[in-house]
Amino acid sequence: MKIAFLVIDLRENDRSYSEVTPRFPGGTASLFDGFARLPEVEVHIVSCIQQPVPSPEKLADNLWFHSLYVPKIGWLRTGYQGCIRAIRKILREIQPDIVQGVGTERDCAISAVFSGFPDVVTIQGNMTELARLNRARIGSYGWLTARLENFILPRTLGVFCNSSYTEALVKPRARRTWRVPHPLRQTFLDPPPDAGPRPCILLNVGVISPRKRQLELLDMAEALHRQGLKFEFRFVGFTHPAAAPYTEAFLERIKPMQEAGYAHFLGTPADSELLGYYDAAAAMVHFPTEESFGMTVLEGLGRDLKFFGARLGGIVDIAQDMPGAELFARDDWPGLTAAIARWITQGHPRPTGAAARIRERYHPEALAKRHVEIYREVLSSNAYGRPPS
Repeated sequence: MKIAFLVIDLRENDRSYSEVTPRFPGGTASLFDGFARLPEVEVHIVSCIQQPVPSPEKLADNLWFHSLYVPKIGWLRTGYQGCIRAIRKILREIQPDIVQGVGTERDCAISAVFSGFPDVVTIQGNMTELARLNRARIGSYGWLTARLENFILPRTLGVFCNSSYTEALVKPRARRTWRVPHPLRQTFLDPPPDAGPRPCILLNVGVISPRKRQLELLDMAEALHRQGLKFEFRFVGFTHPAAAPYTEAFLERIKPMQEAGYAHFLGTPADSELLGYYDAAAAMVHFPTEESFGMTVLEGLGRDLKFFGARLGGIVDIAQDMPGAELFARDDWPGLTAAIARWITQGHPRPTGAAARIRERYHPEALAKRHVEIYREVLSSNAYGRPPS
């Protein structure tokens, strides 16, 4: 089977055009690791970029990579017409059996729908729901992506949903849905270190932004510190220009806490460093306003950390029946604060058993095989004729 994946190259997202190796969102990169273990499939990864970049032809024996230069005029301002046309051209050369567009945030999903080949789409973030929650202004990026998502979903042959929450949002607008979570990243597949004593370190991983609520977590850290509790709250995350005012407020707010030694911002580490941060911590805290899946939750539980999180979105699916996981209502800050205080006073114990379950349920090879099963189902069924555009 020959598969074409349309996916964001993070070199474009970060404007890091000097890098030689393409980078992909964590869940998708893990899926490619899984496909690399399936020699019976041929996978072509296609990404558009606004500046020509040097790139490898192959990422594994059965994984090819195609970087397509598309000038800025061909992106969102023209409904991604340049990307759609460049992708149609390369796909005519590849002749895939099926095309998968990863994410409705950018060009990938709409390019899959207009590819001219049988297509499916993966939902990464729920753009329509995010636009509603954030009250996106007319004409803004969030408003536009929400409308593109509503255009795409009825026109694709089926949608891969990363959680029950995403599936509930997508199902009324899609012809068919499948619930398939993101796999665990390759670097997190090895078992974590033994559950020996660790310092009382709480870890938060995520883009510094209003949706991830790091400023509110700092308020909670200050409240815990005022109780005389001994701990360190570490924040790891990318600072995005779109959230500049929030980032600046966060960096200013954390300064006195860093001087006092109970909260620190560690920046954006490489994957190898990030694994070390997880394995140095005793607990993870993730309390966003919305979460389609929750890759950081998967990673934290995959390292046998105590987990405190919001009872919403994909977090609920991942944390279900996981040892030591505690979930709280979206705005239950008193409950979250009290639970963390109680855990600290009890000696900050770290549960065991979650990591083994995570590796079993979210292994890249198993989830790549599930993708192939769905592709065969799509291609063999006469029920998947494309509706009129």
